[in-house]
Amino acid sequence: MELKVTHWKRYGHDRLYANLPDGTAVGWADVKTGDITVLVTEYRDDVITVLTDHLRNNPEPLPPQKTPRPPEAEAPPLLPTLTAADDLSANRPGQSLLDKSGPSLIKRVVLQLLRRPAEWDSWRKGLEGEQRVGAELNRLERHGWRVLHSILLADKVDVDHLLIGPGGVFSINTKHHNKRAVWVGDDSVKVDRGKPAPYARKSRAEAKRVARILERYCGFPVPVEPVLVFVGVTDLKVVATQLSVRVYREREVAALAPLSGVLTAEQVEQVYGVARHRQAWIGAPASSSR
Repeated sequence: MELKVTHWKRYGHDRLYANLPDGTAVGWADVKTGDITVLVTEYRDDVITVLTDHLRNNPEPLPPQKTPRPPEAEAPPLLPTLTAADDLSANRPGQSLLDKSGPSLIKRVVLQLLRRPAEWDSWRKGLEGEQRVGAELNRLERHGWRVLHSILLADKVDVDHLLIGPGGVFSINTKHHNKRAVWVGDDSVKVDRGKPAPYARKSRAEAKRVARILERYCGFPVPVEPVLVFVGVTDLKVVATQLSVRVYREREVAALAPLSGVLTAEQVEQVYGVARHRQAWIGAPASSSR
């Protein structure tokens, strides 16, 4: 894989970034210390090779990459003082579904009598799935991670969970398919060999959107990885060869706990401070690829 190296110098950081042809950063090197951080594991060898070569053979770093942003946008915008009403850390897993309340008791009874429980089942299964995954993620806080649940975006789309820690930021999408078999390919997911669902594509779009919002207020690159977590499935088969989305069962999210080397403790707190602020997400534009 041929990677393009760009120089990024801002807010006290001096880095060389290794990027895919589409501009996605897969690793970076600290110009001052020579330390290399791999952001996407599958490109580890390519990242180390290209960045080591640039550090060794280019004592004078590449000129800083120019950006089209105006000078007044160089300093990240400030958020208003956080109030209790805007603090998303109080959200429980499935909060957005709880706020909708689901079908009323009378409507649930009618649906069941008519043998049309789809609306109630969808609400209940979605809530249960987010609660089960949320409980697993909350256990990672003892390892230095921060967790937020049910982040509502401007267009009534919500991020089920956001995990922030030394290993980076993970945008987590929960899918509850109880007693079903799930097949995951490079760009689609099939449940019990049904029609392909665009879970992977939407998860990638969501992660890119989250990264744009966080970087706007943090003032430094914030790598965000998409994650799909399947709840209650009897079988989970991942056959993708180039999948850029992590895929887990709910009990497997603990595999994220030991990840490190992406964000410093200070950056974790800064990203978390932005992410928990409701005002950061209001008016954030949707990705065109959703």
